[in-house]
Amino acid sequence: MQIKETANEGLKRAYTVTIPAKEIDERVNSEVKKIAPQVKMPGFRPGKVPANLVRKMHGEQLHAQTVNDMIRESVDKVMAENKLRPAMQPKVELDEGYEEGKDASLTVEVEVLPDIEAPDTDGLELERLTVPVTDEQVAEAVERIASNNKSYKDAAKTKKAADGDQLIIDFVGRVDGTEFEGGKAENTPLVIGSGQFIPGFEEQLTGAKTGDTKTITVTFPEDYPAENLKGKEAEFDVTVQQVKVPSETEIDDEFAKNLGLDSLDKLKELLRGQLEQETSGLTRTQMKRQLLDTLAAGHDFAVPQGMVDAEFDQIWAQLQQEAAQSDDAEAMLKEMEDEKDDYRKIAERRVRLGLLLSEIGQKNGVEVNANEMNMLIQQAAQQYRAEDRERFVQYVQSEPMAAAQLRAPLYEDKVVDFLFDKAEITDREVTREELEAAIEAEESTDEKPKKKAPAKKAPAKKKADSKKADDKPAAKKAPAKKAAAKKPAAKKADAKAPAKKPAAKKAPAKKPAAKKTDAKK
Repeated sequence: MQIKETANEGLKRAYTVTIPAKEIDERVNSEVKKIAPQVKMPGFRPGKVPANLVRKMHGEQLHAQTVNDMIRESVDKVMAENKLRPAMQPKVELDEGYEEGKDASLTVEVEVLPDIEAPDTDGLELERLTVPVTDEQVAEAVERIASNNKSYKDAAKTKKAADGDQLIIDFVGRVDGTEFEGGKAENTPLVIGSGQFIPGFEEQLTGAKTGDTKTITVTFPEDYPAENLKGKEAEFDVTVQQVKVPSETEIDDEFAKNLGLDSLDKLKELLRGQLEQETSGLTRTQMKRQLLDTLAAGHDFAVPQGMVDAEFDQIWAQLQQEAAQSDDAEAMLKEMEDEKDDYRKIAERRVRLGLLLSEIGQKNGVEVNANEMNMLIQQAAQQYRAEDRERFVQYVQSEPMAAAQLRAPLYEDKVVDFLFDKAEITDREVTREELEAAIEAEESTDEKPKKKAPAKKAPAKKKADSKKADDKPAAKKAPAKKAAAKKPAAKKADAKAPAKKPAAKKAPAKKPAAKKTDAKK
C-alpha cells in the first residue's frame, strides 16, 4: 500500500492511496479459504468444494467486500500515520477505471481540526441577573388557572346566548345534502367566542335560547385537514339543549382539591416553583450568552469549512421553514438572501465556539458517562415508531458521528456548567422585563444580521424567542472510524437510522384538544 500527500493547505489535506492488485488478490484468496468449509454444492461433500469453484461462485461478492475493507483500512492508516484529527468524515473516491485484477487507486480528502490552545479558565467574571418571584405573580398565576377552569351553571330558558356563555348542543352536518363522517354529535359543550368550531359556526348561535333549533351554513377552510371537506359549504342542524353562564370560581382549598392538590397553599407552592424554574432558565440563558460572547471575543482561529457549511445549511433550512409558514414568505425569503453572508458568519461563530468548548472540556476532564449516554439514546429513540426504536439504538451505537451529534448538546451544557463553577459570579436582582432585555442586548451585534425597518418581520426573530442562531455552539463532529468508498459495494440499507414515526393524523374537523367532530377546527 502506497500513500502520497497531494495537498496540505490550511486545514485541508489530500492523499492518493494505491492498493496493489496482488494484495487484493491475496486477501480474496484468504477469504475464499475461510468460507470454503461452509459452502455446499451438489456432488461435493460438505467442506470439500474446491477453492476455485468457491471463488467462481462467490468471487465477485468477496472481491467487492474485500476492496471496501481495504479502503477503510487505508483511510485509517492515512489518519494514523499523519496524526490527523478529521473534522468530518473524509471524502474517499475510488478511481472510476478500477476493475478486478488492477491496482486500486483512491483519493482521500479531509479537513482536520485546528490546534486550539484552551484558555485559562481562572479569572472569568460573569454577572447573574436574578428575578425574585413575588406573591402578586403567584396570585396572578392562580387567577389564570381559575379563568381557564371556569365552571358553568344553567341559565334561565329565556336567556339568549352571548359571548362567554356555554351551549350544550346536538348537531348533524351535511355536505350536498349528505351526512359526512364526524359531522354528528350529541351533548357537545361549546363556549361562544372560543374559536373552537370552524369560522361562522359559533357566531350564528349567538342569541340562541335553550330548546332552540337552528340550521346554520358554514364553509370549511381551504386548508382544512379533511380533503373531502376543504372549501366545501356545509349545513348543520343544531339543537340547543341548554344555555349555561359562567359561575364565579371560588379560589380556596376546594378549588385546589378539584385540581388534584391538597390545598390552596400547595397550589401556590407548585406555581411558585414553576415560576422560579422559568426565570432561572432565563437567567442561565443570559449568563451563557455572556460566557459565549466572552469566549468568542478572545479567540479567532481558522475553522473547517465543511463544518461551517453543515452548520449554515442547518440554520438556513430552519429559516426557510419559518419563512414558508409566515404570512409574507416572499418578503422574508428575500430578506434572508440579503443577509446570507451574515448567517454564514453566525455558522462560523457557532462552529468556533463548539470547538473551543470541546477543547476546554477535554482539557478539564469533562465527559458524558455511559449512563448519561444510554439515557440520551433511549430518549431520542422515543421519536421513532415502536418497531424502529431498537434499530435506532443499534444505529447510534454503531455510528460514531451519530452518537457524537446526540451527545453534543449535553456535553456542551456540562462544559458551560464547569465554566460557571470556575467563574466569579456577581448577582444582581432585576425584573423579568429587564432580564429579557439584557438577553436581547447581549446578542453579538457584529454577528447577528442587522434588522430592517420595524414594520418588517426579520427572519431571525422567531429564533430569538428561545434558541438564537448565535447562542448555540455547533456540535463538534467526532471523526468516523471508517470511511466507505463510493465503489465497489453499494451502501447497506440497514446502516441508516430508521425513519421517524409520522405525526398523528389530525381529526378532520377540530383542534387536538377538542371533541372529535367535523364542526370544529
